[in-house]
Amino acid sequence: MRNKEEYYRYLQQRKALPRRNYYQLSLQEKQQIQQDSRGQKPRLLLHACCAVCMGWPLEFLLDTFAVDIFYYNPNIWPQAEYQRRLEEVRRVLQEEYPGQIQLIAGPYDNAAYTVEQLAPYKDDPEGYRRCFLCYALRLQEAFRYAAEHDYPYLTTTLTVSRQKDSQKINEIAAGLQRQYPQVHYFYSDFKKAGGQQKTDELAARRQLYRQDYCGCVYSWEERFLEK
Repeated sequence: MRNKEEYYRYLQQRKALPRRNYYQLSLQEKQQIQQDSRGQKPRLLLHACCAVCMGWPLEFLLDTFAVDIFYYNPNIWPQAEYQRRLEEVRRVLQEEYPGQIQLIAGPYDNAAYTVEQLAPYKDDPEGYRRCFLCYALRLQEAFRYAAEHDYPYLTTTLTVSRQKDSQKINEIAAGLQRQYPQVHYFYSDFKKAGGQQKTDELAARRQLYRQDYCGCVYSWEERFLEK
């Protein structure tokens, strides 16, 4: 109960803060990059959590960037669920963009990730500190990979979900970028301007598997054991 009360206080505090329009910022940045690149699309690493969330962000980015997909999600439990989401990402890329987009799958160790990272926040409601930590850990690995493989740009599909706080995700990424100055984080709010509807339409057209919980064992328990 105390964790939920803290969460509700946090939400009230967030509502009182000014909100940055990351969708407009993404449009402005795309326009500037297109002007500067003169037809040469810079490489961008797109962290993707699943095929559903990947759909619209990838469409949004492809007119400006040469995109590769980074599937790094050790939070997903159980392994069969992780594999199912990965295979759906692979299927979409093979069917819709054959030979155009590279898929990089990061290491998967859910046991270590859960015990060493998420367990201290297991009683938090979804959308609070456990989730913030999970965003940060996955984004940090994406930054590390991008830096080591010379990607000048990085972003994530996480901001397309209506269940996730895009302001918080972008703030976390801004903090991480200071550790990796050679990688420019592309700010986004992919759910805006009909992005969520476009995501749903693409998922329906492609007949994608749609998971009904975020990914970690605690989100599964919250979804199925606490009804």
